[in-house]
Formats: sequence, structure tokens, C-alpha cells
Amino acid sequence: MTRAAGSAESDPIQPEVEQLLITGYPDAAAACGTAAVDHKQQLGERPVDGTVAAGTPPLRGSEPCRALPGVRSFGAMTKREKNDGTDAVRPVTGAGAASGATRRRVLRTFSLAGGGAALAGSAGAGVAGASGTGRRDEQQGGHPAGSRSGHGPRTYVLVHGTHSAGGHLAGIARELQRRGHRAVTVDQPMHGTEAFVPEAYQRQDLRALATEPSPLAELTLDDYARRVEGHVRDAARHGPVVLVGHSMGGTSVSRVADAVPRLLDRICYFAAFCPSRAMPSLEACMSSPEAADAMDPDEQVIGDPEKLGVIRLNWRTGSAKDLALFKEMVCADYPDAAFRRILGLMQTDECVRAYGERAVGRAHTWGRVPRTYLRTGRDRLVPPALQDRMIAEADELTPHNRFDVRDFPRASHMGPPDPGLVADALHEVRLGRR
Repeated sequence: MTRAAGSAESDPIQPEVEQLLITGYPDAAAACGTAAVDHKQQLGERPVDGTVAAGTPPLRGSEPCRALPGVRSFGAMTKREKNDGTDAVRPVTGAGAASGATRRRVLRTFSLAGGGAALAGSAGAGVAGASGTGRRDEQQGGHPAGSRSGHGPRTYVLVHGTHSAGGHLAGIARELQRRGHRAVTVDQPMHGTEAFVPEAYQRQDLRALATEPSPLAELTLDDYARRVEGHVRDAARHGPVVLVGHSMGGTSVSRVADAVPRLLDRICYFAAFCPSRAMPSLEACMSSPEAADAMDPDEQVIGDPEKLGVIRLNWRTGSAKDLALFKEMVCADYPDAAFRRILGLMQTDECVRAYGERAVGRAHTWGRVPRTYLRTGRDRLVPPALQDRMIAEADELTPHNRFDVRDFPRASHMGPPDPGLVADALHEVRLGRR
């Protein structure tokens, strides 16, 4: 595969951006995953290919998902007009089975990821600094005494989703810093500081945009998981690590936790995909009955995804219809100004391959790591019923290690507009491996 655009040889990031990324973190050049670092050279354990142990029995997709106990509510989501300050906890259930792939279902999987709460009130840094708690033995997975329990300092590695970038999670990173932690926002290959921007997109030549080739067509979920694993390995040298994925970022969380569980003290899925044996990929999740009411951007897609190898969207559109659909999909209750900030960081292209690739954790690896799910109750891209099913099927695989569910009952896909609410939920998670 050709080297990603924005590599150290071809497109060094701007000095002011680099300075913003490295503030407060001693190994930030590696930890932030700038294109100057080739994380493929850092893998030393096993391929993050999403394979599953032989003999793993399939989960019957027709079985009803049980209700989840202990759902905890974190903060009320603002209504479209105003915040009424109320909140509620409700049981979560789900059922259904995956079905075959179609072009329409591929398009429906585009689930825009990446912490809109960060943009609603922040231009914070992608990396937040805090004093280290000591080095970690990567071979043994060891920590300094007393650092693995309670709410002490740790490093949060935040992973964005499709059509997104680490910058979308900057506000959450900033709020975690204010609570005494380190926070690293990941830019996946050809995203963020190394983003590919089609020339026709800049000119708003939609005819040319429909056919302009994209280097993202060559990317796979393996590339994304390698990038995230590189961040985790770097961060683990400084103490406990919590890996957080939003939306499509959940597939990388599952891959990495399956590959290097000893380096992680907790994993968190934030309105994120957590594929299972019955729904082994993002596409399979979005083909399930629980995703039937997810919003479909089919009419907004530019060009033919099968020919381009990417799903391409025009975020700079002036169409009132398209803008209304985009807002409803990702942040219906956000102010228009916050919605425009979100659009400003969105990327045109996302690779199609990653949607169909397997990302299922195994019980004896991924299943060892304590996990949290930040559930968004008014999500139009990853519907609550699908979130509930993914939670239930994960808990069925590892009944001894169940999801700790934190519920945002009024939240859209991007989460609460206040990034502090998400940071509070992440700050409250306890560390430790099983």
C-alpha cells in the first residue's frame, strides 16, 4: 500500500498544529500518530486482523436480548429549544438477526463519528497533559503501585469514526485534562492532519467530484487498528490506559483490545459499534432489524461507492435539504452554529472496505478487559435498539465481565453538546483488568 498522504516526507504538519498536539505529553510525536511515525513497525504481538478462535459457537440471532441491569444515567441532553434539566434511567433491550449486504445498507453504515460535544464548546488541544504515574512493563502489563484502581490519573486514547478526525474529540480531551488526566486524540490514516481533500471538493465541482479518485480506497480496518495500537503502546509506557472509540471507532477498539488486552485497563464504546459473533462487522450491525430506522444518506452520496472505493459526501453543500438531513443524523438538538463547526471538520471520503471487515473480540482476550458503553438514547445513526443488542451480545459472550452502561437518554449520535458530561462519565470509570 502506498504511504498515506501527509507523511513526513510529503506533507509535514504545520508547526502550530504540531505544537498544539505535543503540549504536555513527552512522547507526543509518536503518541499522536502524526504521519512521521509508521506504526506498522511498532507491532510486536499479533496481527490485528479480527480473527476468531476456531470452534467459537455462533450466537443465534433470533434469540431475544435480555434487559441490562444497572444502567446509569449521566446528565440530561438539551432539547431542541432549551435544556429542561431532567434525566432518566430506562432499561435497555434488543433482538434481531443480521441480513445480507446491499449497496443501500453500506451507505447506511456511514455513521458519522466523532464527538460533536467536543466542537459544541471547544477548540481544545488534541493531547492533554498530566504528570505521569511511572513506566509500565509492556511484557508483564505492570503498573506502578496503586495506579490500577480508583480514579487516579491515566491516559485516555480517543478514537474518532468515519468521515471524522481526532479534532472532533478535542473538547472531551480538554475536559479530561482538567480532571487531571492525559488524553490523546487519534487521527486515523488519511484523516485529520493528513486528510485527503479532493481538488473538486475545494472548487465545489460536483461533476468532477463524482469521479475523482481517492487514496482512501486502499485503506482497510487493519490500517486503522494498527494506528490505534501504536498509540496504545506509546501511552502504556506512562501508566494506565483507557481506550475510547466513538461510532466506527468502536471497531478499532475491539480489534486492538483483542490484540493487546494486557496494555489496556478499560475500553469504552461511545455510541460506537461493538460487533459480535452474530453481527461480525459494522455492515452486519447496520443490516440488523435493530438498525432499520437509522437515517440513510443515500441521496447525498457523491459518485458510485463501488467504483470509487469510498463513500463520498459533500459537507460544503448549500442544499437546505441536505443540511437538514445531516443535522438530523448527527446532532439534531445542537445549535446551528455548533452544527456548522462540526461540518467544518468533516471529511469527504471514508473507505468502503472497513465497513465489511470483521471486528469481533474473543472472550479470552478482548473479554478480559473491563468495558463501558456510553449509550445515546436519541441516536439516529446507531439507534438505541442496536446499541442495546450489541451490549447484550457482548455480555452473553463474557457474563463474568459485563458492560458498565452509562446512559445519555436525550443524546443524539454526537453525544451531549457539553463535552464535560462525557468527560465526567469517562473520569468515573474504574481501572483494572480481569
